[in-house]
Amino acid sequence: MLNIKYYIAISCLILSFTNSLAQTLSLEKVLSTIKTNNPQLKMYDADIQSMDAASKGAKSWMPPQVETGFFMTPYNMKLWKASEMGVGMGNYMVGVTQMIPNVSKLKADSNYMKAMSSVEIENKKFTLNQLNALAKTNYYQWMILYKKLKVAKDNLSLLSYMTKSMEIRYQYNMDKLPTYYKAKSQYSSLESMVVMLQNEMNQKRIVLNTLMARDKNTGFEIDSTYQFIDFNLMKSDTISLSNNRSDVRAIDKTIALNQLKIESEKAKLLPEFGIKYDHMFAFGQQPQQFSLMGMITIPLPWSTKMNKANIYSFKIKNESLNWQKQMILNEATGMISGMDSELSTLKKQYEIAQKNIIPALRRNYDTAVLAWQNNTSDLFVVLDAWEALNMSQIDALDKLQAILIAQVEIEKQLETN
Repeated sequence: MLNIKYYIAISCLILSFTNSLAQTLSLEKVLSTIKTNNPQLKMYDADIQSMDAASKGAKSWMPPQVETGFFMTPYNMKLWKASEMGVGMGNYMVGVTQMIPNVSKLKADSNYMKAMSSVEIENKKFTLNQLNALAKTNYYQWMILYKKLKVAKDNLSLLSYMTKSMEIRYQYNMDKLPTYYKAKSQYSSLESMVVMLQNEMNQKRIVLNTLMARDKNTGFEIDSTYQFIDFNLMKSDTISLSNNRSDVRAIDKTIALNQLKIESEKAKLLPEFGIKYDHMFAFGQQPQQFSLMGMITIPLPWSTKMNKANIYSFKIKNESLNWQKQMILNEATGMISGMDSELSTLKKQYEIAQKNIIPALRRNYDTAVLAWQNNTSDLFVVLDAWEALNMSQIDALDKLQAILIAQVEIEKQLETN
């Protein structure tokens, strides 16, 4: 019986360990899931498919017009029939009219409708870039929160050790009571910080689950690895930005689409042809008759005002889009330059903190603890040394978060994803 319980316990541990591994999502996995499942991206897919489906009917003709009724028929029905006075009068007519669109017009309309989805494709890429940046930001913020939580829990262990030691030492008049209460208050403050950090981590988990279109309460862990990126090796000139940024490419596609619309409006200024066939069923002894006529539409000045106005309007829109493109590129290059400079400063500050400040404060703390344990120093000195070390660790993590968020923002501007 004991062996059975032992094996059950081992199996549960193995299963829980396996589940914990399966619940760890790398940043790449999160981004891949967003690309596959996010409803906003699926909306773009549906719009693109809709436009492509509509473009298949771009070269369709107008439906034929069928006519039927009496033609040149007298009101006096007695005259319809043949008699000694004549062969009869009147006809019953069946006719059909078919307009034949201009080939240039059909081609222009087809080119325009086939190009419509190209703008939405770039808009989808732009939205995906924004979603990726949002996911990376929350992922890295969660990672920093996790590191801060680890620091806070380590400090809780230290303070717990201090307070317990003080309780023993106070009995032998080796420590002061105010120092004990200061340590207890700092312990309580850390406990409050742990609760706050855990809540913020849950908020980040909810945001990422929302972006991945999963159940908001689905639990998972993140990978705490990261890397620094040297953006000095990447080009941030207007030409490379024009090629990389999907919002700029969307503007280019819109300009091209407007130009195709201009061509479509110009094609409407061309004449169109039609054919009309009528067959008359004659009354009385009249012979059967037909009429076959050709038609042509003549674009005269008073009938083309709207088309010419549309052409002028699209030309002005393209001018506006070109200025919008220049505005985006100008702002992006300025933002990238400023953020790259800030990123370089943050990396230097973080390196100084990791190599110099934190090790020095840690040695100071270790020395203060050793002196306190040997009764050659007061616990106030230890608490001050611990507080300085704790603040420097938190400040370094804030610097690390600022570095990672700046990297995400620059990547978003460069659209290197």
